[in-house]
Amino acid sequence: MSRLILILVCLMCASVALAAGTPGEKGADSRPAGGLKDVYFGEALYHAYQGEWFEAVARLDTELGQHRRVDEPALDALYPHLNQAEFDVGDFELGYRMHLRAGRAIRAVIEGKVDEPQRNAASYRLARLYFQKDQPREALQAVERIHGKVPERIRDDVEFLRAQVLMANGRFEDASRVLKDLQGAKSLEGFAGYNLGIALMQQGKEQDGRQYLDRAGQLASAAPSSQAIRDKSNLVLGYKLLDENNGTGAKLVLDRVRLTGPFSNRALLGSGWADANQGQFERALVPWSILAQREVTDPAVQEALLAMPFAYGKLKVYGKAALLYGQALESFGKEIDKLGASITSVQDGKFLKALAREELKQDSDWVVKLRSLPDAPETYYLLDLMASHDFQESLKNYLDLNELSAKLVAWEGDLNAFEEMIKQRRNYYQPLLPEIDEAFKQLDSQIRLRQEQCDRIEKRLHAMLTAPRPDHLATAQERIALEEISRLEHAAGGALPDDVKERLARLRGAISWNIATQYHQRLTDTYEDLDHLNRETDRLKRQYDSFMRTRQAATQSYEGYDEAIASERTRIASAREKVTALLPRQGKILEAMAVDEMTKRRARLEQFQVTARFAIADSYDRANKAQAQKRVGE
Repeated sequence: MSRLILILVCLMCASVALAAGTPGEKGADSRPAGGLKDVYFGEALYHAYQGEWFEAVARLDTELGQHRRVDEPALDALYPHLNQAEFDVGDFELGYRMHLRAGRAIRAVIEGKVDEPQRNAASYRLARLYFQKDQPREALQAVERIHGKVPERIRDDVEFLRAQVLMANGRFEDASRVLKDLQGAKSLEGFAGYNLGIALMQQGKEQDGRQYLDRAGQLASAAPSSQAIRDKSNLVLGYKLLDENNGTGAKLVLDRVRLTGPFSNRALLGSGWADANQGQFERALVPWSILAQREVTDPAVQEALLAMPFAYGKLKVYGKAALLYGQALESFGKEIDKLGASITSVQDGKFLKALAREELKQDSDWVVKLRSLPDAPETYYLLDLMASHDFQESLKNYLDLNELSAKLVAWEGDLNAFEEMIKQRRNYYQPLLPEIDEAFKQLDSQIRLRQEQCDRIEKRLHAMLTAPRPDHLATAQERIALEEISRLEHAAGGALPDDVKERLARLRGAISWNIATQYHQRLTDTYEDLDHLNRETDRLKRQYDSFMRTRQAATQSYEGYDEAIASERTRIASAREKVTALLPRQGKILEAMAVDEMTKRRARLEQFQVTARFAIADSYDRANKAQAQKRVGE
């Protein structure tokens, strides 16, 4: 029942979902031509649009496998969507990060008999796959396959990917030409300008590159993605100016970055150093003071805790500087203790248990909420760890393995339920079959009798069309009467009186006359009777076919499943064995990456501690000297 409800939901949602494009692909068009005709394909799309890639791949793989086994594929509901389904399965596998299988599926589409737009769209996906796997040469080969007509909805994305691939291969001049043509693309607003600025600077065209970065840093769009690229453009340009000791320009650019964006901490830190480079330490304290109030786990905040007393020292407020150095030293000590506890917690396996909490995964911001877990101190630094691509991939792999392990357990339980269902069906149908088979034998004999009658009558009627035989159309009473006349004549042996002979001859003549004169009418009536008999025979055949289908459906509902279930049980057991072996290994990799990152952070904080201790001593010395000079002056 739940599957039926899901299919009905799929049918209601398909028209809305399909209008949005291919899952996981910005702007691609996966709308089936002529509307959705296969509900199971729609079910796979439904799961894909929820981001449930595993369910989408499993269902579409199953549907494609069943389609390939049917005797007449053209009659299958999936046939009109076959090219799209084979195309989408690669996308779903790509969404689930099954890069190897996704690449094979997409290449199969490219090499198959598909139209040019679809082939170009597949080449684009293949290029994007290689680019995500950090294989720029293979990505370039795939991009160079794209020629001719490209689907309108991905045209700008194709060219933007082409530019990114060219940059990854060091061809910055070629990438610049492509990116200049994309400056007017609304969907790539800011992104094309930012990448063009980077490409130009890589060519040594510093001034031109900075102009494009500056332009990208002044976008007026309210879209979150545009605001993010605007902040990043300003951050990159600001730090470049800062490296060149251009504090005024760096300050102007860095102050454009939003105070609530993901780049705000680094921007506030850079803004303060821009003021400090110009000797304006009072102004530098403003952004640093804001930054110092933020989450102390962020490296920019930790640096600001040292920068603030440094500024006060430059302003000769040595007492305040010493006090702030002391607070920074205390804060660093607490963070070092947290990191130590986090490392121990990770090594004890608590980190992996925190990641596997199902209640957190119900929310899209579950990673952020991990920071507030009181029994998982290692999660304080999780967001920074998640910034690493390698860590993200390892984390996703671990979560997928964890989820797959749960699915395998559930599937094994499903097999037990299937076996119980089959047992119940067998216990219900088997006692009924003997009685049904007996009724079937009677029905079969009736069909054979009626079929033989039809064949015999039809042959005689066909022969009578060329050689009329009125005697064949005599009624039963006429046949009995003629046989009785013949019997009386034979019994008398010619000793009948003349009047009796005359009466018998007259009677035979009357019967023969009726048969001869009514021949055409009787022939017509016989054809009508044959038609009725044929209809009756057809009714019996339909009843026979219905019985065969019902009996076959009944027996097939419990026969022939044992081998399939045993095979699936073996496959599940094998998969569980692999997952059981891989899950702790992947967890160890994740833990090792977390411990390594936290160890580096702890070492950095320990260095900050050393700096803070020396700075405290220096600040106290300067404060004492200043007080001594003040007393001497008095």
